Parts: sequence; structure tokens; C-alpha cells
Amino acid sequence: MTGQHDGVPGEPIGRRRFLGYVVAAPTLVAAAELTPPSPPGEAGEAALPSPELTELTELTELIDLNDVMTAAALPTSGLISVEIGRDGTVSFALPRAEVGQGITTSSAMLIAEELAVPLDRVRVTLADARPELLFNQLTGASNTTISTYVPIRVAAAVARLRLLEAAAAELGAPIGDLSLDAGVISDRSGRSVGIGALAERAASSRTRQVAVTLAPRAGFTVIGRPHNRVDALAAVTGRKRFTMDLDVPGALPTMVCRPPAINGKVGSVANLAEVRAMPGVTDAVVISTGVAVRAETFGQCIDAVRALKVTWKPGTAAGKSDESVLRALQAAELPLGLRPPTPVVEGAFTFYFRGNSALEPNCAIADVRADRAEIWSALKSPIVAQQSIAAKLGLPVGEVTVHVTEGGGSFGRKLFFDAALEAAEVSKKLGKPVKLMWHRADDARQGRAHPMATSRVRVSYLGGTVLSYRQRHTSVSTDLGHGLGEIFTALAARLPVGDIGFSQTFFHLSQTMSYDFGAGSQLLAETDKSFNTGSMRNVYSPDVTCARELIVDRLAARMGKDPYRFRHDFLRDDRSRAVLAEVAEAGAWGRAMAPGTAQGIAFHAEYKSVSAALVEIDCRPETVNRPIRDGVTGPRVTKVVFAVDVGLPVNPRGLEAQMMGGVSDGIALALTSSLHLRDGYFLEASWDDYFYTRQWNTPLDLRIIVMPATSDEPGGAGELGVAASMAAVACAYGRATGTMPTSFPINHGTLSFTPKPTVPPVPPSPTDGLDHAR
Repeated sequence: MTGQHDGVPGEPIGRRRFLGYVVAAPTLVAAAELTPPSPPGEAGEAALPSPELTELTELTELIDLNDVMTAAALPTSGLISVEIGRDGTVSFALPRAEVGQGITTSSAMLIAEELAVPLDRVRVTLADARPELLFNQLTGASNTTISTYVPIRVAAAVARLRLLEAAAAELGAPIGDLSLDAGVISDRSGRSVGIGALAERAASSRTRQVAVTLAPRAGFTVIGRPHNRVDALAAVTGRKRFTMDLDVPGALPTMVCRPPAINGKVGSVANLAEVRAMPGVTDAVVISTGVAVRAETFGQCIDAVRALKVTWKPGTAAGKSDESVLRALQAAELPLGLRPPTPVVEGAFTFYFRGNSALEPNCAIADVRADRAEIWSALKSPIVAQQSIAAKLGLPVGEVTVHVTEGGGSFGRKLFFDAALEAAEVSKKLGKPVKLMWHRADDARQGRAHPMATSRVRVSYLGGTVLSYRQRHTSVSTDLGHGLGEIFTALAARLPVGDIGFSQTFFHLSQTMSYDFGAGSQLLAETDKSFNTGSMRNVYSPDVTCARELIVDRLAARMGKDPYRFRHDFLRDDRSRAVLAEVAEAGAWGRAMAPGTAQGIAFHAEYKSVSAALVEIDCRPETVNRPIRDGVTGPRVTKVVFAVDVGLPVNPRGLEAQMMGGVSDGIALALTSSLHLRDGYFLEASWDDYFYTRQWNTPLDLRIIVMPATSDEPGGAGELGVAASMAAVACAYGRATGTMPTSFPINHGTLSFTPKPTVPPVPPSPTDGLDHAR
């Protein structure tokens, strides 16, 4: 983008002053220029570690994964724009995916702040795949608000300036005599004009560069104040439109008959013609992942899938089980090194496979024609999806349109576009539009899983000093092939770990050592690529943090210190100590509790944010053995106090909701949610036998504390609630039972349900709901 610079010659571009563009358009369109020539040390300058850096544990203090992603997004931030409509509304197509995290609301708040318009006049939609954005259209790693915080505000500030200039001409008054409030510009004599009436006058026939100053934080009236979600009413009234709600002409329900084992392939089909003749069925065809059926209704699709007689080839994980994978992981563990002569505390932990499916089924709509294709799906990496689908269809990328729809949850699942790719394949084979949905059993057994892992920790100490900390995390390979690899490639050469793989870089740029534990290292080893895995919410952090915090508890006991006081004494900075002290005080740490119950406390930091959790747990037999039909209850978390400092919280209410979700994730990871691997397939086949935190295990007392702003910039928040809460639950369990847990989730050893058959791959729809009503 080129254009004239309308800023004041010689005027420095400082911390709050940025360059932007008025884009050539019929009505006002404004964009950001995001290569701010900030002075050394100012915001916007990506600090890189020095070549002298030798301790990996110090790496995230200099640069973390979010810094890399934000820097990679900067060059194309000028392609993100806001538009003023003739009706006075402000439109913004967010190049990220809204999957329930509330970013359409927080993005609207940024615009409302800079443009001084009511929040309900800002329309935030989701942008289609835009390949020109390169590394600037990926939703992950808690990066959305960090990377878009300045670009969105700059674009809105440019629009504000142009509107004021247009109003000055319209009203015949100097800009200095004008004020903009609630979407109306007024002069000192009381004359006024709405921004909608200025939309055309403020527009430009050519792209022009301008300099703007962002609103000072001291004057914020929107940012930092709690707001309800802009889509809350639509969500609770059923008007919110997800992929499955879209009415694309000719796109009929479609499902796939999948193999009994992970990644098995079709050998032969005995009754394809018979199934094609079933009521409502329009098509049945063999595809790369199974046999697809298209019908008038999804019920008819289920009937057709269950009727298919398929001979399957073995899958990629044939014969594997929890036990065999664990043995392979242990064999791949990196050594901890020679045992030091000083006292040590050690621990070895196992984390089983966990389901990566969200509440919304995996789904996509595809309309593939001979010369073009159109896709609809909730996609967190739409550019890669578009490129992959184009390659699979043999079409130019420009002939594949990918619409990003709002999603009902993700947990990282929607970083992958399995359903979109599959829908495109089916549509091409049939020459017809399809509305493809995965069955719940499909996602549990053939979808993405969080990898099984082990983590070994050794800490050495002497007297009151911790001398060293070593952690060796070993995992089934995490598939990160959704586009993050492109971001890494862009900057890898500038990093001191540029010659190792993306998983290694992801690990080292996301794992922070917040304690003053002397010399140390955290290393990752990955093995076994036979599973469909994904970067589930918080990726490595929950397991790594859980293992570390359990060892911290044990270390504190060995050194004769209280777990809270020990952490407080060894945390490196005031922000970290503050969140820990906050939960300790609010949760009445150290209060007397009944035998079989206990408190646990834990800390976690990531992406410029810090968090702490205090948990109370009840492990008494009358709680653990509560009778639940086809379920396992186990210990119950009765209370959680969670404190979070994200620097600058854009929407404290949204942040509170995110932390609530993260706490539920953490409880599930510690106590109940896992996949059981037997004979090359997972036993779970839906959420009725996959035990995410249920209502009966939700704490009755849950308090989220959003700390006051400690920065002018927001930190990462999307995943922040998971790790500390999982670790605190584990620590509480250890204190309540007197035995440090080493295998997660704690209930994994109890199979409390009868596994559903794998052939046919989907169970019949249940019809006995009223039988269990009470």
C-alpha cells in the first residue's frame, strides 16, 4: 500500500502515535500501518535475545511465542481496515475465528474506544480466508488481542481523524472546536452531524497515509470496563448462526462411515448399491477417509452409515494401547543427567490421551464445481485450509473461496480443517453441494487428541537454596501442521534455537520458569506420529506446569516450608507474587480442614500474563463414591479462587468468563477427562462417556479475581486459566490423600462405561431419554 504522508513533517512517531491509511473507497475506509519507527525500548519493537543467551529457561523473558506471532503479523496489519457506513455503523471484518472466546466483543470495544461510538454500532464479522494476510490470520496461542490491539485501534483512529476533518469542512469550524461523542460530531455552537452523514465526504479517491495519535489510557471509557458479549442475546435465543445453521442451496446432510481403528482405510464395500437405494439417500461414495453418504436428513445418513458393510485395512496405530504407548514414551525420555551429590526431589508423571473435540460437532459445507469451490466452516487457520483444499481439488487458490463461520468452541480443534477438506473431497466426487457433519463418535475415535505424555522432574537443593531444576517432557508427537510452522519459518533464523523443529521452538517459547531455581533446563522429546493429534488448549503448559507444581509442593515439604510461602519466596517478580498472594488471602490459605479434604495452590505464567489458583478438594469416600449412572465421580473440587493479571484487561467480564472455562478445563484434566486406548482405537465414542468436568463436579464456590491493570498492553489470556487450575487440583489431591498423584487424570484407571461397538462406527440415536428423567 502506498500513498501520501499527511502527518506533520519532522514530527516524531512516538509510543502512542502511529501511521495509518485512508483507503481509496466510496465511503470512509481506514487501515493501520504497523511498522512503527518507535525509539529503542518503545512498544512495537520486537526485542530479540542476544547471542549470549545460554539458559533456555530465560528465553521467554526475552521473547516468547506470542512475540514471534505478533511480529510475523505486523507487515500485513495495514490490510486490516474499518469502514464507516452511511447509516453510522462501523464495520470490521476480523481476520480471526470467534469460537466462543469473545474476541468479536473485545475487538468491537477497541473500535468503540477510538471512534467514540456506542458499542452496539460496531459490526464485527469474520473475514474470509485472505492469503494476502500471510501470517496474520491464525487464531491460536492466546495471540488475537495481543496482535490486533494496536492495528485495530490505529485504523479506528485514522477514521476518527478523517471524520473530524470532514466535519470541520461541513460545519465550517476548526477541528479543535469539534468533539466526537456517541457517533456524533458537534462544534461549540451546538451544531452537530452524525458520522454516517460524513462517511462519503470523509472518504478518499486515493489511498493516503496519515499520522494519528491513539487515545490515552487515562481517558479510556470502554477498554478496561466490563461489557457483556455483543453476541450474547443471539446465542441464548438461538439466532446465532453456526455452520450447520447455514442454508446453502443443494447442500444436503452428509456423514462418513469411518474405520474401527485409527486411520484405517477402506478395503471394499459389499453393499454400496443397496445403501444408495435406502430411503432419503441420494449418494454413497468411497473417499480417502471412509464411505460418505448424502441424504435428505442426518437421521437417514446415520441409518445409511450403520447399514454399510465395509472391509477395512489396518490403521496407523494397530495394536497399540495405553500401556504400549507409555512404554515407548519412557524409552524415548531424555536423561536427566548425573544425580548431583546434594539432596534432590524427583518425580515421574504420566498424562494420558485427551479428547480435543469442542461442543460444536466437526462440520463444514462445501460446494465444489468444475472450475471453483466455496467452503463454509469455523476455521482458525483459513489460509492454510484454502491452500490445502485448492491443492486437493486441483484448483487455483484464487478459485477457492473459504468463509469463516462462528464456531461453538474449539480447544484448539479448529486449528485443523479436517471436516472442510473432507467435505470438499465428497462434493467434488459427487458434483453436488454437501453439508458434512462428523458424528460424536467420529471425533472421539478418529478426530484430534491431545498427545499422551510423560514428564520427569529433578530438583536439587541445599539448605535454603534451590540449586537446579531439570524437566524432561516426552510426548507423542503433537501435530502443529496447521500454519504455525509458516510463522516459525519466517522468524526461525533469528532465534537461538532456529535449527530445531517447530515443536521444540513452540515448547521453548511457551514454557516459562518463574521460580528462582538456579541453573536448569526444560527439554522436550517427541515420538510416535501414528495418532491424529493437535495442539489442545494450552498445549504443553498444563502437563508441564502440573508436574512442576507437584514437585514444588514436595520440595517445600522437604525444606520444611509452607507450600504457599515457599512459592512466594521463590517467585521472581512482584506481579507473580501478587496473584499468588491474592488467591492465598481470598481463599483463606491454611485454614483448618476436615481429614480427606485439603487446599492446593499453584502458579502459572505465559505470554506476558501471570495467574494463580487456590483449590479445595474433597476426597472423602462419601464424595468419591457418589453413585452416577454410567459415570465415575471421584474427588470433587469444592472451591476455586483464581487470580489473573493480563497486563491490561480489555474486557474484564470476558476475561472472567475465559478463566471460568479454563478452570473447568483444568479440573477435567486433573480428575476425569481422558481417552482410553485399546487395540488401536479409543474406547470413548461421545461426550456421554468422555468425562469433561460435569455439573456434579463443578465447584460450588468459584471466584475469579481480575487484577488491576499493570501494563498499557494486553497479555495472553485465551488459554491462561488451564495450567494453574489443573496443577492446583493435583496439589490439593496430594495433600488430601497424603500421596502425590503421578498419573492423570486421576480417574483414568477406572473405566466406568461399557464401550460402544466400533462396527458400525456410530451408535443409534438414543431413544431412552425419558427413562432416565428424574
